[in-house]
Amino acid sequence: MMFQFDTSYFNLPEKFYSKQNPEKGRKPEKVLFNLALFEELNISIDNEEQVLAILSGNEVQSGSTPFAQAYAGHQFGNFTMLGDGRAIVLGEHITKNQKRFDIQLKGAGATNYSRRGDGKATLKAMLREYLISEAMHHLKISTSRSLAVVKTGDEVYREEVHQGAVLTRVMKSHLRVGTFEYARHFGTIEDLKALTDYTINRLYPEIIEDKKAVETFYLKVIHDQIELVCHWMRVGFIHGVMNTDNTSISSETFDYGPCAFMNQYHPGTVYSSIDRNSRYAFGNQPNILKWNMVRLAEALLPLFDVNSDNAIEIAQELIGEFDSIWHEKYKKMMLSKLGLSADDNNNFILAEELLGLMHKHQLDYTNTFASLSYDIQFENAPFSHPEMQIWLEKWKTTLENSTISLAETKEIMKQNNPVFIPRNHLVEEALNYGANGNMSYFMQFLEVLKTPYSFKKEHYNYILPPETGFETNYQTFCGT
Repeated sequence: MMFQFDTSYFNLPEKFYSKQNPEKGRKPEKVLFNLALFEELNISIDNEEQVLAILSGNEVQSGSTPFAQAYAGHQFGNFTMLGDGRAIVLGEHITKNQKRFDIQLKGAGATNYSRRGDGKATLKAMLREYLISEAMHHLKISTSRSLAVVKTGDEVYREEVHQGAVLTRVMKSHLRVGTFEYARHFGTIEDLKALTDYTINRLYPEIIEDKKAVETFYLKVIHDQIELVCHWMRVGFIHGVMNTDNTSISSETFDYGPCAFMNQYHPGTVYSSIDRNSRYAFGNQPNILKWNMVRLAEALLPLFDVNSDNAIEIAQELIGEFDSIWHEKYKKMMLSKLGLSADDNNNFILAEELLGLMHKHQLDYTNTFASLSYDIQFENAPFSHPEMQIWLEKWKTTLENSTISLAETKEIMKQNNPVFIPRNHLVEEALNYGANGNMSYFMQFLEVLKTPYSFKKEHYNYILPPETGFETNYQTFCGT
């Protein structure tokens, strides 16, 4: 057998899932196999024909009982019943060291939750998720992983006709804030308790014996989610659709539809075509995260205390910790980008001053920090303006008074400031080539993104931001 499947999810009440086999593709064809991830997960691919059959949905491996998950969620602030409309979990693969991962096919056909959709996905959208998720992994950010992209041989009808494809997504868990909202709104307190106990047992087993396990669990999610979004802000990542159904309890970045990476620094940057009110703008991501954590607290209220007034008081106290946790983690993150200590508040003032200047002078976010960290001769030097020169001298003076050597400082900065990110114009170029059958540029770009913290002169073109016109008109889409 290829996968070592278990399905602990079936320990939950049946209302949390619907058993469903993937839809068979007309003519499956391998596009991409993530060989390093296959090896990491201890999955044998000696029989490539069988691997292709399973990851296209054309064959169900022995020991697998595929299913779609039920969940709800707030989408752009509006609550609705949802579920896996085009994703089917094949099972939970157990590695040799007993780690558990969901193996999910995305684009595998209609389910009970498809809401009149066809459940299919386009090749271009699945290549996008593969590219961005793997880039995020190499940026050292918690993320879903992409194991494979397989063409189905079917046509997918959207605004035009596309090639159909299935992506194999790997996560520690597909549990989400919306799963808890579903349990609270459409289930009983017993259902909610079963889900919470299952989640703690699967993701946070160290707190099982905690007398206040639910409260501890909630705070752990807050800490881990803040850590995740701080990393997004560190590299200029904009998720684009931070709905509660896209907020994973395991704090893994997932659902790479309308996401993008910011070029010129502006906290109001939005690329998503469906985010018309800038709800999920770059600089608003912390606020939305807090909003999503409040929704999780609301779902957990009956488990905080049987007395509703007491439960609300506990929830308010817990969510009240969010701002201080965020500030400390964000401050530490930003100052690590400048090689400065988080113990001195004046250092954070210096960081905020730099962001203000970057905004004012429309500077590239990634390249400004990279220019401080690496020996790169940028064509448009970020610090050429007199105001930037004044800031630069302040920063250098601060470093001279630091107890850390300049070499150590530069090393810290290089670990936190990438040189290479999935620039939006380069992503689109790679996807267009790939969708038209030419994967060479895609693979070359992917190789560059595997070492984002190491500059190579021969890859200089990959650090160049796009023309201004591209930024003005560029939009991302959810890919459904």
